[in-house]
Amino acid sequence: MPLAHCTLATRDVAATAAFFQATLDWQPIDRPGNLLMGSAWLQIADDQELHLLEVADFEVSPFEREFGRHIAVTWPLEGFGSLRQRLAEHGAQLIDAERATPFQRFFFRDPNGYIFEVVESNHASETS
Repeated sequence: MPLAHCTLATRDVAATAAFFQATLDWQPIDRPGNLLMGSAWLQIADDQELHLLEVADFEVSPFEREFGRHIAVTWPLEGFGSLRQRLAEHGAQLIDAERATPFQRFFFRDPNGYIFEVVESNHASETS
């Protein structure tokens, strides 16, 4: 079963949505009209979404790290350089992986403090 969506809290929905649009090209989509808080829905891929909810007292978890909670996405290897540049230009902290893998990957901390792993698309399994 595919993952339908992830929901992330943020203190600033507009800035967070703009970050993901500018860096990962996740586009805004319609959201429910019955929310009483700031929110934005972004299309990640077919039938996959990111839901952003504005939470005034949001604090990032100390468990955001490679060996902790993070969100992994795939990206074409030939686009890693330009993606890393866009991420840095928009306030992301680039983080080297702690563990070696047979495929290329890197991590970044978004402006909210969430950790994302970027893995090269169509990579072979580590266990095969």
